[in-house]
Amino acid sequence: MDSRVPRSPAPRILLISNGHGEDLNGGLIADGLRQCEPGVQLSALPIVGAGEAYRRRGIPLLHEGRPLPSGGMVYQGLNLWKDLAAGWLQQTLAQLWIAWRLGRPFDLAVSVGDHVPLIFALLTGRPTAVFLVSTSSFYEGRLRLSPLTRWGCRRRRVKLVLTRDAFTARDLQAQGLAKALFRGYPIMDLPPPDPLQAARLEGTHTLALVPGSRFPEALHNLVLMLRLCDRLGVRAADRPWRFLVPAVDSPHWRDLEPMAAAAGWKLDDQVLHSADGALEVRLLPGALPSILAASDLVVGMAGTAVEQAVGYGLPVVQLVGRGPQFTYAFAESQNRLLGPTVHTVGRRPAGADDLQEAAGLILRLLADSSLRERCAQAALERVGAPGGSRRIAQALLETLGRGPETLS
Repeated sequence: MDSRVPRSPAPRILLISNGHGEDLNGGLIADGLRQCEPGVQLSALPIVGAGEAYRRRGIPLLHEGRPLPSGGMVYQGLNLWKDLAAGWLQQTLAQLWIAWRLGRPFDLAVSVGDHVPLIFALLTGRPTAVFLVSTSSFYEGRLRLSPLTRWGCRRRRVKLVLTRDAFTARDLQAQGLAKALFRGYPIMDLPPPDPLQAARLEGTHTLALVPGSRFPEALHNLVLMLRLCDRLGVRAADRPWRFLVPAVDSPHWRDLEPMAAAAGWKLDDQVLHSADGALEVRLLPGALPSILAASDLVVGMAGTAVEQAVGYGLPVVQLVGRGPQFTYAFAESQNRLLGPTVHTVGRRPAGADDLQEAAGLILRLLADSSLRERCAQAALERVGAPGGSRRIAQALLETLGRGPETLS
């Protein structure tokens, strides 16, 4: 007689997230779940945007969302009114209804972000795990969760509260939230670098220009970076410059040519040329891991990609833009989050003096022989080692009683 215990049906897990970076983390957690439990049934509810990170993985969406003007930064300035005009309220009500009606068959709801996806996850009525990817104790030294987030995390239905760094997990445990754990940060689980996309080139200073993923803001940020490149081109350096841009797929890139021309640059087949032809900026779609592996320093005006740069052990120089995302307030908070290897120049949208200051700072950082060691330490403390997606997946499955012994 076969004494083996029959294997229980594969779990059904719903991933709920509210932003580009949050969707990326949700998609990477999905990769880890599929590695640990190949039969797992996954669905997703992206609250902001179209959920491209899930679509690329073939994960069905409970709701076909649409991008909004704010790109998710709904509470800044006039963004709320713009989003309201674009149908934000109707979309949100539809999503809340869907979470309540369609979330009930799942075994586990996973909230990725802040209190917003947590509310949606609790609406499903199902056991819930929370990944607080949008906050950290590094901001203030002690994490002060909003009353709504704290109430939600302490609900009996919430089985697990995952944090983005070990410092935050220890802080929340000290505050009495014993279910808080750190298992890694999925954003470091990127595809391996492809040297055919970009490789280290000895004898050059290679800079990654990371303008962000929200449009049209990213284009304005990139034009600002082109002006910085002009200033670097006329500053003394011990080797030539190489500039690489991890371009995010978007139809908005067609608007770059006239904008770059106004700054004195010419776009030719995904390569931008300076007015005198001495400098080139290469646009490399989908090549962020390769670019980071090939770079000496990052000029960043982004959220998640700057965190990934720190995780790769690179110094970052941030310029202040006009928003809606990358304002001084955002850059300054990112400084506190990611530590001393991230540098923000200026407090207002960058002008000529700020660009000159940034160029000088970049030269000093590149000449600092002790910088690499400090960056390596910041990578481990602030972001963590690769493998977080799989470790988080294992923790989620364990909440469903599917520990290593049941997954073998």
